[in-house]
Amino acid sequence: MSDAPVLATRHEGWGEIVLNRPDRRNALAPESAKALREGLSDLLAGGARVLLLRGEGGTFCSGLDVDLFQGGAGAAWAADWTGFHRDLHACPAVVICALERYAINAGAALALGSDLMVAGEGAILTVGEAAIGMHAPMNLAWLRLKAPEAVAAQLALGAGRMAGPDLHRLGLAWALVPDAEVQDHARAAAIRMAGWPAGTLAGIKAALRRPLPQGEDVFDAVQARPGQGGAAPSRVAPSSIRG
Repeated sequence: MSDAPVLATRHEGWGEIVLNRPDRRNALAPESAKALREGLSDLLAGGARVLLLRGEGGTFCSGLDVDLFQGGAGAAWAADWTGFHRDLHACPAVVICALERYAINAGAALALGSDLMVAGEGAILTVGEAAIGMHAPMNLAWLRLKAPEAVAAQLALGAGRMAGPDLHRLGLAWALVPDAEVQDHARAAAIRMAGWPAGTLAGIKAALRRPLPQGEDVFDAVQARPGQGGAAPSRVAPSSIRG
């Protein structure tokens, strides 16, 4: 297997972004942010409509590899890390995160940045920067976009662990499954959704993310743009809409 910190693999209509440092529980290295940006760009260029974000070896991400950041993160890391999250926010593909074991600090930002999170019953998500005197800008950005203030405060100010069942109960996780089934469940969802009509998912995601200009009617703002769905109604096979 490659020793690159991030792997990007193309499939038919979907792709995988894999954090590939299993010996370090997929802790992020200084070059990981740039590799994430390049992997995302490559998969989108290849036509992926759904992306699976996962860790190699049964763990999602344990945060930054502190041994490699002793001299500080540096300007290049900061630019690429922020840039990746901007890219992720603008990404037209649906991003599914397979949360196995834990997502800590920077790893939590990756999980929260996904559109749909599949969490293991024993998984843990921690936004713990406050307890070690660090700011948490990417976690704060995603929490402000996605969570009520009370939930964001529990994570960012409380700096405690939030378990898979609580992530699911609070709406941060889309699905809660046995730990051994996380990747299979997330991969099956990616494959299934990649088979849906082209443009529809991107159009719905764009409408969800589109800010409302002052005075604009919400019912106008969420209409499909050209190329983003809007097909005539048709029957839906029950097998295509499993959670």
